[in-house]
Parts: sequence; structure tokens; C-alpha cells
Amino acid sequence: MTVAVAAAPRQFEYVREWDDEFLKLFPHRFDYIYALHPEPGTKPDWKTQSNHPLSDRLIRQSAYLYGVRFRAQTNYLMLDIDSSSIYHPRRDPFAVHRIQDALEPLGLVCNVACTSSYSGGIHVYFPFTEAQSSWEIAKGAATLLENAGFKIAPGLLEIFPNPKGYVAEENKSLYAAHRLPMQAGSYILNEDWALTIGYQSTFVSHWKLAQARNDINSLQLTQILKQARRKQYRISGDAQKFLNDLNAEIETGWTEPGQTNHLLGRIAMREYIFRHAIDGGDPLEGQALAEAISQIARSLPGFNQWCNHRNELEEKAAYWVRSVEASHYYHYGHGKKHEATQLEEPAEPKINWNQQQRDSARQRITAALAELLNKNALPVQAKARCIALSAYGISATTLYKHKNLWHPDFLLNSTNYHSESPQALPDTELHPQQLNSDDLESPQALPDTELHPVLSNKLMGLAGEGAFVSQPSASPINDEGGCGGFSTSSEPAPQAADHPQLDATSEPAPEGIELVRRVIEQIKAKKAARKADKLAEWIRSFDI
Repeated sequence: MTVAVAAAPRQFEYVREWDDEFLKLFPHRFDYIYALHPEPGTKPDWKTQSNHPLSDRLIRQSAYLYGVRFRAQTNYLMLDIDSSSIYHPRRDPFAVHRIQDALEPLGLVCNVACTSSYSGGIHVYFPFTEAQSSWEIAKGAATLLENAGFKIAPGLLEIFPNPKGYVAEENKSLYAAHRLPMQAGSYILNEDWALTIGYQSTFVSHWKLAQARNDINSLQLTQILKQARRKQYRISGDAQKFLNDLNAEIETGWTEPGQTNHLLGRIAMREYIFRHAIDGGDPLEGQALAEAISQIARSLPGFNQWCNHRNELEEKAAYWVRSVEASHYYHYGHGKKHEATQLEEPAEPKINWNQQQRDSARQRITAALAELLNKNALPVQAKARCIALSAYGISATTLYKHKNLWHPDFLLNSTNYHSESPQALPDTELHPQQLNSDDLESPQALPDTELHPVLSNKLMGLAGEGAFVSQPSASPINDEGGCGGFSTSSEPAPQAADHPQLDATSEPAPEGIELVRRVIEQIKAKKAARKADKLAEWIRSFDI
């Protein structure tokens, strides 16, 4: 009896074009990247496809730009130099030769160079026959280049496969992807870095020639890796847990919408704190850190499906760079940030709640007092004046706490008045015109009985009366302008040009309670002058 045995499920594979030597050079097609052909002068919008591998036929179709990643082992190493890099042949024609000299201890002595795109960046491939650990060859190359003085960072010099950082065991970590050569804008470069007409078959011929000359020295690579490990930072237990937690959140990528800011923040934290400690080189900052954040984000699973900020990824990455650099986090192994000592501007004095209440009460009292003055309705007696001010919603308790603002005894007694400086009345309530000092006569000393005239005026009422009844015809004070101002003369107020003594250096016009006190003094002076005139006229009537 024949027993049917179920065959073990095979991993899905794409249809291979076995006769295509060029496509055989890049066998790993999972988690590939793709992008529409960009407009001239713009960068491609790369997306990651993790649902199926990239097939030979899709590459041949050329409807999109494609890029591939690395698996555990690789047969080539590639360097990416942007057109704006200081290592680009246009800026340093010998830089690539120095790079090749630095990699020679590994056995890499020959390369294939081509432009990456119309931007002018270049890709330098170092193929070799015997497959090597992707991480080991990347780490060894990075160590040699850094020892030679080259800075490995996005925009300057990048290594593919990249030396991946520490990741949690349960999470998958992908190598960075690179664009496939010989697509739109990619041309083979000769020894003088000039473009040459070539096809995929030409690229394969150059590849095989370089591959035959590059022989990886395994012993030398092992020695270089030992040296690299000695240079690495020894991560403590707490830091290792923190790094593990960050990787656990990052490497899973997007699983639903609304995770972009959280993931970008974690990527920024990990790259800022630990990138140099794991991969070597200088700590990432500024634009280099922003580019690393964008690159890692685009390579994570679910980016294309769930990230709704793909078109503004660079702006968000730059925001997180500023955030992490301004935070309390610091580069691992470099010590805590030393905040620059700055001379702070003196802070404005803080006013407590009680002081605020006090100031508010005084402002309400002075405003009410000003309005009563403008209406010619300010009573002379303290009790009547208190009742009039209470009509403005001010309690008697509050009024008697601030008697120096309104009480007749304080207004007529300059000594008591100066015991506490009141708040100035608002300009909208009292806007006095300048007083002409020539019109004011020094008041003569009069008997006490003359200091309290029986006749009423705008500020003083008859004894026992509650409120003053206006008598504008008999008042020595005339309203001017309809804005609550006062003038001691029926003539228009003199201008500063007519009276040089009232220039900008003169004493400022009195305001608030000071104005009230001055007016009272002027009234007394005028009355005294009139009494003196009447007395003089009466004496002259006896002259013969």
C-alpha cells in the first residue's frame, strides 16, 4: 500500500529568468523598495514592499525604480557617495582612490563605479567570489574607513550592507536597501569618472573582472573585527535594556494608522543615543540624524500601508531631531549634557493675589471718583461721598481701607495724602490741560474762617448737604473740551510754544488725586484774590 507523504511547504519564489546574468548578481528580493520615476530635479518617493519578492520580470518591465536589500551573506560591498559629498570626485578626484586604499587590507582592490541617478551621486561596487557574512564585511569596512579618517553618515558616505545595530532577538532587523544599477540615470564611469555608454551586459563584464581580483582575507577580517569590538562602548545592563526596549518598538514597524509620531520619536531617540555606540563613528546630530531617521522609517514594515505622513516624513524627522537634541537625553558614553550658563534677564516681580486685589480696588475707586468729578456730583462730606462711591459697586469696607483716595480729610491734607501714593486716574477719565504758571498767584494766608467758604463750588458743598447742586455761572472753574478736563481761565489753554516754561523738560501734568488737590488749592487762591480785590476797592472808595 502506497502512503502519500505531504511535501514540506516551499517558500514562495518569483519566476526566475535564468539566462539573465545581470539579475543573478542581486538574488535577494524580499522587502524590496520601489518608486515611481520622479520628475526631473526631484527625489524618488521610495516605498517598501514586504508582501511578495521582487521578480525578474518586474525589473525588466522598468515601470518603476527598484532597490534590493541584503540577506545574511553577500557577494559584494557597495559604497554610496552623494553628489554633494566632500568625497565626490567632482570635489575630491582622489577620494575614491583613498577609499580603495583603505579597504585593501580586506582584499578589496578593484571596483565597478556607476552613477546612481541623474543627481550625479555614485555607487562603487566591490564584488568578491566567496560569500561573506553581511554584518562582518560591513563592520570591517566601516572600521577601516573610519581609521583612515572617513566619516560614515547619510549624505557623505554610506556602506551597503550597513552594519546593523543591536536588535531584540525576537524582532527582525532588515539591512538597508539600495537602488539597483543601470536603471534610469545610471551610467558606468571610467577611471576618469566620465560617463561611458554601457548596458547591463557591460556592467556584468566589469563586475566579473573586479570579482576575480578581490579576494577577501578572512584572517585579516577577523583581526579587524576584534579591533572594532575593542573600540565599541561597553553598554551597561540598564542601557542595554533601554536599547532593547527601543528596538522592540521600532523593528515591528507600523501595524495600524496613528503610529508615525511615536515611531519617529523612538527612532530619533535610539539613533541619537546609541548609533555611534553600536555602529561606530561619531554620534549623529542635525541633518545626518534627520536623514537616518527618515531612512530607517521607510525601511520598516507597514510604512507604505499605514504611515499617513509619507510626503512630510523629512519635516517630521527634522522636528524630532530638534526635540531630542533639546531634551535631557545625551550620546551614550559622552556624559550628560552641560547646559551653557546664560545670563538670564531679571524676571519681572511677581504680584501675589492680595496685591492684585488691592490694585484692582484702588483702580475702581479712582475711576468712580473721576466720574463723579466729571458729573459735578462729588459730595463734600465723607459719609455722603462714601454713599455715592458705593453706588459703583464698592463696599464701605473697601472704601475705608483706601481712605486716602477719596476721603475729604486726605484730599485737603497734603501730609496725609503723601503717606501713600495713590494710583493715577485713567487718562480717559481725566485729561487735564497744562496749567499756566503765570496765571497762578501765591495764596495769601487767611483766617481759618475764610478757608471754608459758605458758597458752594464743584468740589465743596454746603454743610449738611448730601450732594452738590451745580452753579456753573458762579463757579470759578469752567469745563473745557467735554472730556472731564479743567481750566482755571475762560481763555483757551495756552500752548507750549507761547510759554517756553512748559516744554518737554517741565514737570509733567498732575494726574489723579494730585490734580484734585491742585484744583482745590487754585480755588482757594482765586477766592483769596477776589476778596483782596474787593477789600482794595472798598478802601479806594474812601479816598478823596
